[in-house]
Amino acid sequence: MPDALSAPKPIDRTVVERLKAVVGPDGFIEDARDLKGYVRSWRDDWVGAVPLLVRPKTTAEVAALVKICAETGTRIVPQGGNTGLTGASQPHDDMSEIIVSAARMNQVREIDTANDTMTVEPGVVLKDIQRIAAEHDRLFPLSLGAEGSCQIGGNISTNAGGTQVLRYGNMRALVLGLEVVLANGEVWNGLRSLRKDNTGYDLKHLFIGAEGTLGIITAAVLRLFPLPSATETAWIAIESPKAGVELLGFLKARMGEQVSGFELIQRSVLDLVIEHIPGSEDPVAERYPWYVLAEVSGQGAPGSLAEPFTETLGAAAEAGLIADAAIATSGAQAAKFWQMREDMAEAQKRAGASVKHDVSVPVSRIPAFLDEAGAALEAAYPGITLVAFGHVGDGNMHYNPQAPANWSKEAYVAERENINRIVHDIVVAHGGSISAEHGVGRLRLEENMHYKSPVEIELMRTIKKALDPQNIMNPGKVIRL
Repeated sequence: MPDALSAPKPIDRTVVERLKAVVGPDGFIEDARDLKGYVRSWRDDWVGAVPLLVRPKTTAEVAALVKICAETGTRIVPQGGNTGLTGASQPHDDMSEIIVSAARMNQVREIDTANDTMTVEPGVVLKDIQRIAAEHDRLFPLSLGAEGSCQIGGNISTNAGGTQVLRYGNMRALVLGLEVVLANGEVWNGLRSLRKDNTGYDLKHLFIGAEGTLGIITAAVLRLFPLPSATETAWIAIESPKAGVELLGFLKARMGEQVSGFELIQRSVLDLVIEHIPGSEDPVAERYPWYVLAEVSGQGAPGSLAEPFTETLGAAAEAGLIADAAIATSGAQAAKFWQMREDMAEAQKRAGASVKHDVSVPVSRIPAFLDEAGAALEAAYPGITLVAFGHVGDGNMHYNPQAPANWSKEAYVAERENINRIVHDIVVAHGGSISAEHGVGRLRLEENMHYKSPVEIELMRTIKKALDPQNIMNPGKVIRL
């Protein structure tokens, strides 16, 4: 159930009609059959029910909708591409909320190549932003598996990360300004394209990663970068996570910020991809317990990084850090390597029951975390399959142990809370976070409350109550009041 300053209640029909009038006949969905795709998550079976989904086209329409909701105490679930992994964009099932979809707010308002910025509305699909930036010889570096359907407003609201955080940072580092409709319907125009602005609290950071609990993002100024003209990619076999961490330091020491991607992959997840994703095949001839997918990129003639990258990997092999490697000889082969990485979540979904964790620890502590978590889970659940992959360059691991072969899905899912506690206790003991890039939503709400300090919880509650005193903005997500 969502949090309650006042108890949730079904929305009065007169309110529904007022909201429909704001967006017009093409701007809403209310038939339960047509709402099915919006009230259910794609992976973890979060399902809710709403009487209405509205699709505004302008900031003014969003503001008008929120004013009605504030006046009537109607609760709002902001929604982008509905690709989230923690239930943040799914409503509850009590008909007390409406969904505000960003789908029709999909315009690129401005591209400023001299300032390396792009101003976009929240419904623009991430892959379209990448494409438009490339058409202007620029790079927007956020890249993740759902980029063909996720929307930038959701990426900002979850502070998305992806595969290039090592070099470019997550969404918090890629946003210069925001426009936000607040919980009372007022519009905060913070669409500044400045890299330096030292005039007080940096308000945009309240809304980045807030998962729609403080307001609705209606536009953003994004940072762009020079489009790399030279890129090299390699699938590297290693013996252990310790070797992977040491290899990361080795590459950075020799190639600096040109290291743009560094993914650590356990053999078990590669097996799942090969089994469940047609066309996948082992990148190297022999089996190894761990792999790294590494990429370097920069400016210069195409192919100009091939020699220094190859020499660096050769030196790493001589140092005992690499067991084998396949260096992509074409853009198509590099794309195939990366597609296998992006297919890992889908392969696990097809393989059966797993308990998923999106955690981060300091890079230096990744080997210890993996050793300790693996030993603890194998002791508690003999036959469990350990599955780990992720952005080791920034300390983020997707740690998703798969059910023992003789367990039913129902029996394994019933152990989720205990498995979470085993994994997250070890994460926190290493100074880590229980959510690195997926957010909190509903999935991690209680754990968030468990691991946050009382001071931190009270600070978060103070901010929530100050900006959303009626608790109408995505209640029951991120923080429990």
